[in-house]
Amino acid sequence: MFRFEEPAYLYLLILLPLLVAFYLYSNYRRRKAIQKFGDPILMAQLMPDVSRYRPDVKFWFVWAAIGFFSVLLARPQFGSKLETVKRQGVEVMVALDISNSMLAQDVQPSRLEKAKRLMARLVDKMQNDKVGMIVFAGDAFTQLPITNDYISAKMFLETIDPSLISKQGTAIGAAINLATRSFTPQEGVGRAIILITDGENHEGGAMEAVKAATEKGIQVNVLGVGLPDGAPIPVEGTNDYRRDREGNVIVTRLNEQMCQEIAKTGNGIYVRVDNTNNAQKAIISEIDKMAKADVETKVYTEYNEQFQAVAWIILILLLAEMLILERKNPLFRNIHLFSTKKKEQ
Repeated sequence: MFRFEEPAYLYLLILLPLLVAFYLYSNYRRRKAIQKFGDPILMAQLMPDVSRYRPDVKFWFVWAAIGFFSVLLARPQFGSKLETVKRQGVEVMVALDISNSMLAQDVQPSRLEKAKRLMARLVDKMQNDKVGMIVFAGDAFTQLPITNDYISAKMFLETIDPSLISKQGTAIGAAINLATRSFTPQEGVGRAIILITDGENHEGGAMEAVKAATEKGIQVNVLGVGLPDGAPIPVEGTNDYRRDREGNVIVTRLNEQMCQEIAKTGNGIYVRVDNTNNAQKAIISEIDKMAKADVETKVYTEYNEQFQAVAWIILILLLAEMLILERKNPLFRNIHLFSTKKKEQ
């Protein structure tokens, strides 16, 4: 596994485009200054030893060296020893509804985007816990197997949108059954399913799936996204809304009663996700209450420093910059390594 021990130093790379802009501006000012003395072509003939390209090459060598120096300070490392360690935590499977109704904007910026941001903040709060993700509409499938790799979890989260599942609907029962089977076989660890949905177009089988989960000691919590008053469903790429066969605008409403029933049967909590952060605080508090057990996790415990290769690159770049003179060497005046000018016949 590759990592940077001091990644904060990578912010120095922001200086690179600024250096390029400053260098280009300096060249522009220099050309303007030369033009004040006379015709540029005539001035070039009067200064045969002045190279047009060597200063640019020297700058780019220094520029690259500064970039690699930032990487050097960040201390690149490769993991060399993978071990299984035990940490106190719980296992959480998130089942996210990605049906078209989740595009409604009664919760800003939309039900789905609000849910994704809530999940991202939930992952940020995790330390030794494991998390997995399931997405569902008319079907359900695993987006991310249960893991403690929070970086991957947030990357997969960014790719979630309704196009992942073509079959529309809200197969809550299938999502809960899949989540129940997705936990590790480890004994004694606290487990919870977080169902995030607006409850629209319920297809049946949800209560049976919740009861099966609770029999295995899994808590089912529900986050209802949206408002009971509902909102139309935007058609992406247009200013119109989805309509039924008769041409009427479809209004999707939060099925709060069904969400509450699922949470009650699953020995969990129900929280409405609105335009506040109350849902985030409530679900984090509920997870913190769960009994934490030793969760086995594979981690790299030893890392080898890889700065040597970067240091050699920096040294070679700086030596090359020093060996290249800004003026042409009279002995090699007819050799145009840094010019497109051909030798006259």
